[in-house]
Amino acid sequence: MPKIIKDLNVVEDSWQVWRDTENLPSTGGCIVPLALWQTHKDALQALGEIAVFLASDQSPKLLGADINRFALIAVDFPKFADGRGFSYGRELREQHGFTGELRAIGDFMRDQLFFLKRCGFNSFALESDELDEALASFNDFSDAYQPSIDQALPAFRRR
Repeated sequence: MPKIIKDLNVVEDSWQVWRDTENLPSTGGCIVPLALWQTHKDALQALGEIAVFLASDQSPKLLGADINRFALIAVDFPKFADGRGFSYGRELREQHGFTGELRAIGDFMRDQLFFLKRCGFNSFALESDELDEALASFNDFSDAYQPSIDQALPAFRRR
C-alpha cells in the first residue's frame, strides 16, 4: 500500500486516485475527478466512501453543497509551477468551511510542503519515496509574516 504524509506523519494511503473521467470504479475508497462525480453522483455514492479531486482549472465553487459530503477533497497540481491549487486550499478552508482532509496530489515538490500546509492542506501524496526526509520541509521556516490558515495573525500583531 502506498504511503502519504498526513497530519505531519507518514501513514498508509487507503485511497486510490481514479483519473478515468468516463468509467466508474468498481469499489469505494477512490478519489474521483469532479466531472465524474457530477455526472454519476448516485452511482458513486452506492459504492461506499468516495472523495473528489479538483483539477487546477476547477474552482471549489463547482462542488456547491456537496462540499460537506466529503471526508476528503484533493486538489490536483498538473505541474509544480501551477499555483492555483494553493488558492483553492485557502478557499475551501476559509470561504467554504471545509474541515475534512485536504490532500495535494499531482506534480508538486517537497519545497512546497510548508506553503501548502499554510494554505490548509493536511495531506500530501508526494511522488517521492523519501517521505520521512520530506517531513523536515515543514520546519523550513520558524515563522511567517503573513496570516494564513495555520496562523490567523500577521507577525506584527503577534509581537
